[in-house]
Amino acid sequence: MNKINVLAAALFMTASATFAQKGIDDGSKYGHGADSVRCIMNLVQYGDAVKQKDFKGAYEPWLVVFNECPLAKKTTLYTDGVKIAKTLYQGTKDEQYYDLLLKVYDQRMKYYGNDKNYPTSYLKGMKALDILSYKTGAEFDKQAIALFDEAFKGDAKTIQPAFIQKYMLSTVNLYKSGDYTAENVVNNYINAGNILTAVQNSDKKFKGDKEKADFEELTSSTKDQVDQIFAQSGAADVETLNNVFGPQLDANKDNVDWLKKVNKFLSKSKGGDESELFFSTSEYLHKIEPAASSARGLARMSIKKGNMDEAISYYKQAIELEEDNADKAKYYYELATVQFSLHSFSAAKSSALSAASLKEGWGDPYILLGTIYAAGAPGIGSEEWEKKAGYWAAVDKFAKAKSVDESVTSEANAKISQYSQYFPSKEDLFMHGMKVGDSYTVGGFIGETTRIRAK
Repeated sequence: MNKINVLAAALFMTASATFAQKGIDDGSKYGHGADSVRCIMNLVQYGDAVKQKDFKGAYEPWLVVFNECPLAKKTTLYTDGVKIAKTLYQGTKDEQYYDLLLKVYDQRMKYYGNDKNYPTSYLKGMKALDILSYKTGAEFDKQAIALFDEAFKGDAKTIQPAFIQKYMLSTVNLYKSGDYTAENVVNNYINAGNILTAVQNSDKKFKGDKEKADFEELTSSTKDQVDQIFAQSGAADVETLNNVFGPQLDANKDNVDWLKKVNKFLSKSKGGDESELFFSTSEYLHKIEPAASSARGLARMSIKKGNMDEAISYYKQAIELEEDNADKAKYYYELATVQFSLHSFSAAKSSALSAASLKEGWGDPYILLGTIYAAGAPGIGSEEWEKKAGYWAAVDKFAKAKSVDESVTSEANAKISQYSQYFPSKEDLFMHGMKVGDSYTVGGFIGETTRIRAK
């Protein structure tokens, strides 16, 4: 009987071995025979370890499933693999786990790259994010950008806003390392904006109003981040913008979106609002669809031509059309400088005050106000000491400027020193019954109450 049992057991083992086959070999979910038992046992074992967040203990059984039956689980095998590889790499810095992390993405693309919700394009974007999470340097930024470029070719619904933000960060990194030109940065910024618009306009489905609102907030925040990254890149200089967009002008004279985009770039670039391209885009845009930026462009062009009245008219249009308070404040400030140049002190004062009220923590409007008061002071009052009273109000504005904006402290102090020497003397004040420290209301266009001070 023992001989028979041994023979039977041997025959059974031979049969099992004959019919055993791994899933990776035959394309089945678990494989067949003993190999399917091995796959399922390791699947259960690693799953239990993951539930306990024992990623080290999950590694060996997970690796068996990953290598031998890659179709065992459509999603969790790979999402768990990412968690395991990340945890072990973070804990050990052993490069084998980083390589494994990338392999997880590659194998998921191979077997499930045609998944509707998580296609290859999406997985390439996620792979790029993880590369950038653990690696720095031009080599890895290039790898990430190449993957993001592939991700952007997919359905807009599957493109994550984080892909776009990191794409711009890597672009700027490569510019700073000398691997990209300024034109590369501009072109990638344009591409990022187009991709983000496609994401915002996609037919993405939401579970409810809150999820939709959160998505809209996220994409809006991403746009702000991308704009800031570009603005701080140092690549958006006038020369580059002219080189990139100048040759495109003739073909885009009637393209409102293109004109707005270029006009905005130049408006925010140092010296860009003095370029011929800025004036041209402003003129074409204003004919088709008057906008704040185009009106401001035409105002700058009028100043350059010496037509100040026309400049004032365009600035008022820009202010009326602008919705953003920061930009509106800038237009008011520039309008005030034009009005001041014409000695329209009252109008300049009003515009400067409007600029200050629309943008907190900005000292320049107060510096300008003090300068306006100082320039107009000699025209107020009949007595000599009265003509000097306006300098008290002027110095008040310089002091206000540095109190709200530390960046103008040096300029404010210089002006306080400059104009304090024009205060009336103690003798003049005494002769007219004025006492240092008392309050005094300056007349004329200034119309402000200040403190009496002596030179």
